[in-house]
Amino acid sequence: MLKDRKIIVTGAASGIGKEIVKQCLQEGASVIACDIQEESIRELQRSMDSHHALHTYRLDVSKYEQVAAFFQEVEREHSDIDGLVNNAGIYFGKNILDYQTAEIDQVLDVNLKGFIYFSQKFGKHLLESKRKGVIVNMSSVSGLEGSSDAIYGLSKAAILGLTKSCAINFSPYIRVNAVAPTMVKTPMMEIIPDWRKQEYESHQLIDTPVLPEDVADTVVFLLSEKSKHYTGATFDLNNGGYLR
Repeated sequence: MLKDRKIIVTGAASGIGKEIVKQCLQEGASVIACDIQEESIRELQRSMDSHHALHTYRLDVSKYEQVAAFFQEVEREHSDIDGLVNNAGIYFGKNILDYQTAEIDQVLDVNLKGFIYFSQKFGKHLLESKRKGVIVNMSSVSGLEGSSDAIYGLSKAAILGLTKSCAINFSPYIRVNAVAPTMVKTPMMEIIPDWRKQEYESHQLIDTPVLPEDVADTVVFLLSEKSKHYTGATFDLNNGGYLR
């Protein structure tokens, strides 16, 4: 489904990002995987069979200079990129009253600025040559319905606005969509108490948990030509948990 495609994935070394990398490779794409954790990105390279199709980079998505340098290398080595998955994110699971200013900056820098920097550089690269491409932004149910962690929730709500605006600004060449999952079993979600997870799940109309591979299925669909008529849309993976 993604044969001959070349896709950038941020936050690629664990959780949902790792599963997205895996499925993109399985579908025939080449993947440029980025993550801030150097050892994790090395382990990702070791764990994937399609070594020739996987290229890994250690970078901090919130640092503009690092992103700019990365795209300079991409333009030299991988100028045929046509997909971007903005997935890198952080979650502290804190009440807004408990946040320190440095923590607020960290969440907004990674969860917002990282998406902005990558979208800007990717969009400019493709639009200058009028090439077709796709961006998939990882939002969250927190961006749609609110969150007990207000800083995380506002960052994911902002991604929905960024998605719609980029869909307008990058048309007709680049389609831009968002995925908004409910809680997914990843290391990021381990800080949520069990009682809170059970409370979320008790409202869901489908009793099968949403797993990283389920989210990756949706991302692969959005990257493919099967979704060619979707742009500016949000795909809501929450098992119907907010219909009542």
